Amino acid sequence: MLTRRGWLLAGGSIVLSIAGRLLGVVALVAAATAALALVAGALLYVRFTRFQLEAARELRPPRVHAGTASRVELTVRNKAFRRSPVLAARDPFDGGRRWARLLLAPLGPGETARAAYRLPTDRRGVFDLGPLQLELSDPFGLARTSSDGAPATKLTVYPHIDDIDAMPLTRGNDPHAGADHPTALSQSGEDFYALRDYQEGDDLRRVHWGATAKLDEIMIRQDEMPWQGRATVLLDVRKGVHTPESLEIAVSAAASIVSACWKRRSLVRLLATDGVDSGYAAGHAHVEALLEHLAGVGLERGGHLAPFLARLRRAGSGGALAVVTTAAVSNDDLDGIARLRGRFGLLSLVLIERSAFERAPAGQRFAPRPVPPLGMVARIGAGRPFPMAWNAALESSALPGRHLVRRA
Repeated sequence: MLTRRGWLLAGGSIVLSIAGRLLGVVALVAAATAALALVAGALLYVRFTRFQLEAARELRPPRVHAGTASRVELTVRNKAFRRSPVLAARDPFDGGRRWARLLLAPLGPGETARAAYRLPTDRRGVFDLGPLQLELSDPFGLARTSSDGAPATKLTVYPHIDDIDAMPLTRGNDPHAGADHPTALSQSGEDFYALRDYQEGDDLRRVHWGATAKLDEIMIRQDEMPWQGRATVLLDVRKGVHTPESLEIAVSAAASIVSACWKRRSLVRLLATDGVDSGYAAGHAHVEALLEHLAGVGLERGGHLAPFLARLRRAGSGGALAVVTTAAVSNDDLDGIARLRGRFGLLSLVLIERSAFERAPAGQRFAPRPVPPLGMVARIGAGRPFPMAWNAALESSALPGRHLVRRA
């Protein structure tokens, strides 16, 4: 097919030929004929020049956090029995908004070429990459043809994650996470629970020698299993309370809380106002699925938080809850959040104030949003980023019986 330059030359040649005939200038007609012949030659060149290349693309790594480097490694091999022509490799990124362009020198039979380039990872998202296009053009750039070299793939950029303290283990109406409920027995626990008979394979370091001497049988110290908490994150992504800037802050905060609680080995649940409810789990695949959803989440239409708060009041919820929203949330929604205090052992509100994402008029300041008594409130504002607000709120809300897990 003709390039833009080729179409302009062909169109100009036709106009020049018509003008030469009308004016009776033979030189103009000759120049127009030569230009048209050049265009025809370019078309024949790209039509009959053959190449057979095998291309492969590898992302290293295919999933990264925002701001972390990711690179593409391309490998191209000549499968033909003759030397390949000069080609251009073009790899579209993010639906063709950006392109990687590389020039591929001629390759001998069976010869392989390698190249690499970095991908932009400054913002979260799930980005399409490819398909890789191998493009042949004539020396004058008048015509070109292309073929797909490597199939399309995806780059997942997770939200930025801050290094924060995890929500503490709590005492609450939760049969699986409250520290005032019995748990299963294990050899790897921390607190003494009972004695039992020795079984083959038991660690001799756990022998209770006093009871063994008294009973004349080897007795094993049985300890209590460490507690596994639950953590729920409710992410508000409604258009009515967010701007694009505040949404990025909220998504990063939710991802940071999920990551911190998962590292503490809690069961983690993500509930978002776009309808996603992950349920409780603690595996690596579960957390990756949560981060992948957060990578692509956007603003959604919605009315009130009431349906999602009602879901949190159902049986099976418990442990610690973090609600992430902005100062534009309604009073009714805040009252509904406050009523969850009896359901969860720890209720925390991450409130993104207007000053965090909006510049106040000259000489004015945004007033902090008043909230009802509901537990821990982490206010994000100008000069007070999320990790600072979150850790300070955790410190100030620490109560006896709550075990604050510090960062390593």
